[in-house]
Amino acid sequence: MTLQIPFDNSYAALPDGFFARVKPEPVRAPSLIAFNEALARDLGIDGLDDPDLAALFAGNALPDGAAPLAQLYAGHQFGQYNPQLGDGRAILLGETIGTDGIRRDIQLKGSGRTPFSRMGDGRAWLGPVLREYVVSEAMHALGVPTTRALAAVRTGETVVRERPLPGAVLTRVAQSHLRVGTFQIFAARGDIPALQTLFDYAVARHYPDATEPAAFLDAVMRRQAALVAQWMSLGFIHGVMNTDNCSISGETIDYGPCAFMDSYHPETVYSSIDRFGRYSYAAQADIIVWNMAQLATALLSLMPDPEAAIEPFTAQVHAMPNLIRAEWLRRFGAKIGLSDPTPDDATLIAELLTLMQTDEADFTNTFRGLVDGTARDQFTETAGFDDWHARWQSRISGEEDPKGLMSAANPVLIPRNHRIEEMIAAAVAGDDAPFHRLMAAYATPFADDPAYADLRRPPAPEEVVQATFCGT
Repeated sequence: MTLQIPFDNSYAALPDGFFARVKPEPVRAPSLIAFNEALARDLGIDGLDDPDLAALFAGNALPDGAAPLAQLYAGHQFGQYNPQLGDGRAILLGETIGTDGIRRDIQLKGSGRTPFSRMGDGRAWLGPVLREYVVSEAMHALGVPTTRALAAVRTGETVVRERPLPGAVLTRVAQSHLRVGTFQIFAARGDIPALQTLFDYAVARHYPDATEPAAFLDAVMRRQAALVAQWMSLGFIHGVMNTDNCSISGETIDYGPCAFMDSYHPETVYSSIDRFGRYSYAAQADIIVWNMAQLATALLSLMPDPEAAIEPFTAQVHAMPNLIRAEWLRRFGAKIGLSDPTPDDATLIAELLTLMQTDEADFTNTFRGLVDGTARDQFTETAGFDDWHARWQSRISGEEDPKGLMSAANPVLIPRNHRIEEMIAAAVAGDDAPFHRLMAAYATPFADDPAYADLRRPPAPEEVVQATFCGT
């Protein structure tokens, strides 16, 4: 094996109660679908021409220095606390320190059963693997903090979900896989020494200046506020914002029933199991506050007087909506060409969104249309838009470069649901060309490339994807 990953593992040095040591289960006939060479170079990986890449990223072979393990955590799932979850189909190979000096996990997803698999088979099928590969890399190109995709491999085996489907393994990269649920499990068990160890580890790895629980909570909340506001500015819906899917590092993690909106509506839901809209587009701003309240509750156990800390911790969490509103205004202000938007501009933005909702205007194409002058085409009732447009033009008249600001804030392309589904259907049939075309297009989502003009088109009525499935 010529591939060399410069592992510098730290999580594996924590007490055994934080994880289970487990190796990936080999697969029958691994074949490489994609390998992210640019990311591999950033991670300091050598030997990129290794002919055994498929075997390595399927879990059939372990690179030197790997310390494979499945992490333990708990979490609130749709508001209900599950006291033990953990990596049921993912195995952390180890960590690297990249060329930028940042430590990152390398994790196989779909690599077989672990002690936390419960009734699951530990495997993944091809569709969710390719969805996460495409969407996570598109999110990175859009400038969103996110896990990354390093490799995707067919296993040559079949997994059974609603029907037999081709199996696959995803290799993903993250600044860490520490979650709100990682803190919850030790707090709920009353294992304060383990909780303190986890806290010290998370501080050292992510927030070295936040050495006290209150400062740590504030740092995590600020990253999460910025992240969710950025999601919303792109019409992105995570779909399953359980506390076990909420990363301490502030990255987007666990792309299950994720989707980008086509027609704008604040109550849009894509997850097939989100029957009450808990994780709808607009609800994301409230749910991240709820998730941070769960983190605050876990951190109380580390305070010298937990009862006395309830009031200041509660005040911190109650201040978070203002953080989100400020980030939301900054992001959406840029989308309409305002470098320093005021609270009054929030009304102007809200008026446009109301018009879009009423007329079922396409979210991405309307905002990009403000750049190229085609936004009016998204409306059938144009009088309301014309009135808004006149007031908007007056507002941006004093801006130095509103078009440049909007061009950088409003992508031409997003991974539209119907295109993702087309790509998955083709890949299941053995054709990976649509996957590679989407990867090429979404690498430069702000570029107006005529070669990808068809990818700007919203779905026809018969192409609309009503729901995505939560799980792999």
